[in-house]
Amino acid sequence: MPNVQAAVQAERTEQADLLATLTPEQWNAPTLCAGWRVREVIAHTTLPFRMSLVRAALELARARGDINRMADRRARRDTARLSPGQLLASLRDNITHPWTPPGGGPVGALSHDVIHGLDITVGLGLDRRPPPERVALVLGDLRTENLAFFGTDLTGVRLEATDLDWTYGTGTPVRGLAQDLLLTVCGRSLPPGRLEGDAAHRFTAAAQPRS
Repeated sequence: MPNVQAAVQAERTEQADLLATLTPEQWNAPTLCAGWRVREVIAHTTLPFRMSLVRAALELARARGDINRMADRRARRDTARLSPGQLLASLRDNITHPWTPPGGGPVGALSHDVIHGLDITVGLGLDRRPPPERVALVLGDLRTENLAFFGTDLTGVRLEATDLDWTYGTGTPVRGLAQDLLLTVCGRSLPPGRLEGDAAHRFTAAAQPRS
């Protein structure tokens, strides 16, 4: 799938360019990944470039088969020893790395990069949008098991993209950019104002009170 591989490389290149502009405060700022700063997210997305399959299997065994626990442990451990510059280099040096998640193929690798990239940019309030056609590749590969993995409840909701010909589910319409609906499917709580519809509040974080 050459078009997917090209999309993966483009996504990584764009992310690396953006990360190079972040301040130390932004590297330490929270993202949409609960409990993770930008540092932990990049440690996570670049982990496959630094860890062999054998080592990954051992780490997973130590986490008693809980992949989320394993990912969290490794991200925190790596950010304790790797600087933002080293994490950025790990991404920059592996733009063309052929890693794919088990059973996920090239689209799985693209999904991993796009979703976590959005965790950072939306979390920081940055106006960086992956091209809709790139997001469409990820949305087109969604399966029921994806919703189960993230624990997302879309009962009675119909997601409708405003920038793509894409819908999902039945019920009360919730409208937004395809990238924001992707984050919704992945169980993220979005900042207020990014989704529209009577059920949008189900997927929106509470507004922070002004000081």
